[in-house]
This record gives sequence, structure tokens and C-alpha cells, in this order.
Amino acid sequence: MALLTVVVLVVAVGLDWVIGEPPNSMHPVAWLGRLVGALDREWSENERRQRLVGVAIALLVPLVPAGVAGGFVFGSTTISPLLGVATAALVLFLTMSLRSLLTLTDEVVDATAGDATALETARNRVRGLVGRDVSSLSPAEIRSAAVESAAENLADGVVATVLPFAMLAPVSLPGAAAVAAWVKGVNTLDSMLGYPSKPIGTASARLDDVVMWIPARVTAAALALATADPLALRRATAWARAPPSPNSGWPMATLACALSVRLTKPGVYDLNPTAPLPTLEDGARATTVVGAAAAVAILFAIVASVGVASLAAASGVADGPMDGALNLSLELLAVGVGQWS
Repeated sequence: MALLTVVVLVVAVGLDWVIGEPPNSMHPVAWLGRLVGALDREWSENERRQRLVGVAIALLVPLVPAGVAGGFVFGSTTISPLLGVATAALVLFLTMSLRSLLTLTDEVVDATAGDATALETARNRVRGLVGRDVSSLSPAEIRSAAVESAAENLADGVVATVLPFAMLAPVSLPGAAAVAAWVKGVNTLDSMLGYPSKPIGTASARLDDVVMWIPARVTAAALALATADPLALRRATAWARAPPSPNSGWPMATLACALSVRLTKPGVYDLNPTAPLPTLEDGARATTVVGAAAAVAILFAIVASVGVASLAAASGVADGPMDGALNLSLELLAVGVGQWS
């Protein structure tokens, strides 16, 4: 089962590398977004009741993608184990977003080097990464926004779904797919409703804070290791709690310290404030580091999967990891690091 988990992870990452994100018309996350959009309205003029509706939304909506994904993999597995593996890989792929994140970050950074027209393009494109007002940001501040988002979205778009999937897959592929889809549902709710101005999104934001606690810190560790600077994580503790989110500051501050740059959201936080804002070269290096950190995080997930498989086998829950699974994992991840570097 550990080897099957490795296969699923590699296929899912490969699909992301080759295809990127499917168009919105074909993407289940976009379909979920339309459901959330329909629920995002004023159900009551009373703020307390609006928050109570938000609790129901936070508890129930993520169960929709979880049920669909888990049922899809379970049904496929009953037809053929190989089809079940392929379906699980497809589900995991649809919960990931790495290639599109790196591509968009590179496009924004590159556009900040151009004339006024190119800079306006950078402002438009960076809105796909951040929700802040970018109309008055300097080129360096736009690069900062892009780099911050690359670090934060590595946690949301890769680690948060891959890690729980890998840990549960040795025991149950349908369960692993359901958990990955559930996490993606929680992230989607938070990104659409989790604003202070939306009482209906309070519960979704709090649930996302809980769900992302471990992935954010694992991502920070992966970023530090990807730069061969593990002490960057220790230095980042000085600013990790500066952003309003209890989680996003960890990967952002770690990347700021690892790259020796300042990352800032004017009027909200300043990470590594004594360093200069990112240059073009810093922006390019940031995407390389984030890609390498993704490979490190996937390695974390594989090691965790092998450990879970061993424990499951010892307790009689599932078969133990097949011989050579960890070696194969390391070889595949080495290839992945080379591709992202």
C-alpha cells in the first residue's frame, strides 16, 4: 500500500506538471465555488443568525466534495483496483495547484521589469494571487505580493491536501481521496467567505485556521530545507505571527528569511523588515525555491505514508509497505527536484 501511495502521488504531481489546472468549466473546485457563491448571501438581517448559517455552511459544504470524491474512488476500486488507483490520482491532482501557481508568480515578477503597460499587466495578473488593493503598489511591492502568495499557496494548494492523503492512503484510498477533497472544500470556503466583513464566513475562516495549522508549519520547514538554510525557520519566528492569520505568516516569513528579502503588505505586516524588497532575481529564485519545497513536502508525505503503512501492517489493518518503496520514493522525488529547479 505504501508503494501504491507513491504511485498515486507521482501520477498526481505529473498531471499537475503536464496539464496544470483544468479550465473552470471542467474543474470541480470551480463547481464548488459556484455552490459557495450561491450560499453567500444575506440569509438574515441579524448578524448572529447569519453567523449560525455560516456554521452550517462550514460543517456541511466540505462534505459534498468529500462524499463525491470518496464515492468516486470507492466505486472505481470495486470495478478494478488499478482503476481505483488511477481515480485516486485524478482526485488528488484536482485538489493540487502547483504549476499554475509557479507560472503565474513568474509572469507577475517578469512583468514588473517592463514599461508602464507591462506594470499594469503585473497589477492585473497579481490579483489572481492576492486579494489586496494593488493599484498603488510599486514594482517591488508587487513582487513582494507575488512571492508571499507563492509561499502561502504552497501550503494551501499542495501540502494541505497531499499530506493527509498520503497518511490515510495506506489504510483507505477512498478515505484519503475524501479527506483531500474535504480539505480543498474548507480552503475554498475560506477563500470566498473568510473575510471580517462577512459574518457568514466566520466559521469557515476558523475551521480553515484549524485545518491549516500543521500544513503551514510543514510548508515552512520544507521551504527552509529547500534553501539548505534550516535556521531560516528559527529566524522566521520573529515575524511568523505578524499577519492576522495564525498560519500564513509561517511559510511567508520563512521564505523571506531564506531569501534575505523583505515581504510586506503595506499597513498590515512587514516580514524581515531590515532586508530589501525582492528584486527580479529574488522573484525568480522564489519560484525555484517554492518548487523545490514542494518536492521536499511530498517527500515528507511519502515518509509519513510508509510509517503509517508499517503501523497499519503491525496492527493488522493493512498490508505493510512493499520492499523498495522508500528507495523508489527518493528516486522519484530526486527527479521532481530536478524538474522544479
